[in-house]
Amino acid sequence: MIIVVASITTKPGQRAEFLDIFKANAIKVREEDGCIEYLPTIDLDTNVAIQVRDAAVVTVVERWRDFDALNAHFTAPHMLEYRKKTKDLVAGVSLKLLQQA
Repeated sequence: MIIVVASITTKPGQRAEFLDIFKANAIKVREEDGCIEYLPTIDLDTNVAIQVRDAAVVTVVERWRDFDALNAHFTAPHMLEYRKKTKDLVAGVSLKLLQQA
């Protein structure tokens, strides 16, 4: 199983619009062969001292059957369209591709 943690930093004031587009696309992603989980998350408002919060960041937690399924996801037609729709809303993206230790 492949685990992906994607941190997407939205431009100021754009998180809500970005999430609307993301959630609509996520329905298609979850139908992809090999997708186990695809979940957008935002920081929980807590008083935990070590937590670093950022209201502009959407963290996506993904689980895929294998790397081939994840790799196919990167070029799926709905993902190409999603990137076009969100490109002006996003300031940056970082990915962590993980496997169970």
